[in-house]
Amino acid sequence: MFPIKDHNPSGRVPFVTYGLIGINTLIFLYTFYLSTKGDVFLVDFYGDWAMQPVEIMDGTDMHTLITSMFLHGGWMHLIGNMLFLYVFGDNLEGRLHHLGFLAFYLIGGLAATGVQLYFNQESEIFNIGASGAIAAVLGGYILLWPKAKIDVMVTLIYIM
Repeated sequence: MFPIKDHNPSGRVPFVTYGLIGINTLIFLYTFYLSTKGDVFLVDFYGDWAMQPVEIMDGTDMHTLITSMFLHGGWMHLIGNMLFLYVFGDNLEGRLHHLGFLAFYLIGGLAATGVQLYFNQESEIFNIGASGAIAAVLGGYILLWPKAKIDVMVTLIYIM
């Protein structure tokens, strides 16, 4: 199921939500461009900006705790995360105000990364994506508006 829209109007222009969507999209387009130049460029980029648990546990590349939240592994990863942010972020931003929402988003992403680190401390696999932050936004929305009506698109896949 994919959310299309909610019937819970926001009273403010969600500048932070739009900004996060824009930043995520631009960074993804840059990684897409790098992928056309060869895998080595993309791997080097992820090596600099994606979170690797083993590096964090060694106390290096701490900036990747934040930067990894702005990287995505493919078009569907990006589109899915940004769709949920678009549908649910405006209401939460309206309630928490701009800076409060940004803090909530980043703290939610850091909390998800913390759980990932706890269970995979020795992993060398790149961790990327805004899914943890998006899950926090969705959780906040559900807590604040548990009876909100949401239009969804249901896709059925038939495999023979």
